[in-house]
Amino acid sequence: MRMELRSKIIDVCDKKIATKGDDVGVSFYAFFANKNDNPELLMEAATWWIQTHQLDHFVKAYIIKDMVKAGL
Repeated sequence: MRMELRSKIIDVCDKKIATKGDDVGVSFYAFFANKNDNPELLMEAATWWIQTHQLDHFVKAYIIKDMVKAGL
């Protein structure tokens, strides 16, 4: 996963946790605007989420953040 996406995921997770608490869940769509302005990055996130790790649609933000920080 490219550094741009890793940074974006960590930033979004941090913001969600800060505003909604440790129990907040996210999907890979949380890292993108409602318009498809970067399809390659979206597909990279979707591939990491769905194919590589076979995650559920919503996962706790702190889990995703920890996974990304660990380089998974």
